[in-house]
Amino acid sequence: MTRNKINIPILILALLLIVPIPGQLFAEEKKPVFDTITVHAAITPPIAEYILQSIDASAKAGSDGLIILLDTPGGLDLAMRDIAKGILNSAIPVAVYVHPSGARAASAGVIITISAHVAAMTPGTNIGAAHPVGLGIGGTDKTMMKKVENDAVAYVRGIADKRGRNAEWVEKSVRQSASVTAEEALKLKVIDFVAPDLNSLLEQMDGKEVSLSSGKRVIKTKYAIINEKKMGTRQRVLAAISDPNIAYILLLIGLAGLYFELAHPGVILPGVIGGISLIMAFFALQTLPVNYAGILLILFGIILFIAEIKVISHGLLTVGGIISLVLGSLLLFESPDPALRVSWSVMIPVLTVICLFFAGVIALVLKAQMRKRLTGKEGMIGEEGKAVTDIHEDGKVYIKGAYWNASSDKRVERDRAVRVVKIEGLKIKVEEIENKQGG
Repeated sequence: MTRNKINIPILILALLLIVPIPGQLFAEEKKPVFDTITVHAAITPPIAEYILQSIDASAKAGSDGLIILLDTPGGLDLAMRDIAKGILNSAIPVAVYVHPSGARAASAGVIITISAHVAAMTPGTNIGAAHPVGLGIGGTDKTMMKKVENDAVAYVRGIADKRGRNAEWVEKSVRQSASVTAEEALKLKVIDFVAPDLNSLLEQMDGKEVSLSSGKRVIKTKYAIINEKKMGTRQRVLAAISDPNIAYILLLIGLAGLYFELAHPGVILPGVIGGISLIMAFFALQTLPVNYAGILLILFGIILFIAEIKVISHGLLTVGGIISLVLGSLLLFESPDPALRVSWSVMIPVLTVICLFFAGVIALVLKAQMRKRLTGKEGMIGEEGKAVTDIHEDGKVYIKGAYWNASSDKRVERDRAVRVVKIEGLKIKVEEIENKQGG
């Protein structure tokens, strides 16, 4: 009998193919993915739309979480509440990270931060000053403001309790506009972590248990992949024009363009630019706390500038238009929150340029109106020529290269120099120019 010999090398190769290697299993393990977005702006409806769409997109893409890098001076209450509601009902963990150093989460930013599953700050940042501001009619009424304040307190305390954060300090931030640094916020249990950078935040988040709408989840960040998501072009444009400074500039450019088109019909380009600017400005104004008295004053100022062209007021209408424009600009945005008002560094130069523009256009139009007419009947008055025949009740003259039927109150002899004094239908009335022979 012969024995079957075992081929050792083949046996080892077969074992390698069948038995999985632990290292291979580790390499094939799915790494967690965290999306990041950056919000460095006032909280307005376009910003709220951007954040909510990002949360929804990350959840649908199967991401393990979304990190919002936040730096905001505050913003609109309704936009803030939409964001907080979206975070509280998110299907994935949402972290709000006040970043970079020097950034802040003020006013509406406080509520957005405490509503997050993970709240973190960079050293050198601050959070607070969440006192609600009075917007619209009755915004200065004490009873109404007290109701708004109490509503805000109840709202933020509810969120703080849900997230296990310091509800007492949050109430203090609303009632007394309290503000603290990142380190103080950590000690007061307003936030979860203080992290110098994003990698440090991910390390600290690892293993933290959070409550989602679907239940409890433990955040895993080991070997996490960071996916930075940029704001789309449409969202960037909408966010930019929702800035009060940009909206104000667009409004005045729009009105100036239409005014120029009315003053000089047929130019077209200023009218087109003005129309586009006004439409964009009106979109922005509907998202901001606008005082309609301010808009009416600005429109009234434009009407006074137009009236200056039609009515001789010796500059009074222009002065009235400038005063109306200035008052309208001061009253346009009705909010004590600096993030929702026009900056003085923008308002003063823009007002100066616009007022000079209107005054310049008015001066050009009035100068054109006062200039001597060179065509038509008006253009003939004052023109000089020569009597071709004797002229009294009838006769002929030669003026501006043409022969005209003419008359005169006093008899004018042939070849004498004459001047046109009046147009009477198809006949001109002339007078003799003393001591001047016709050419």
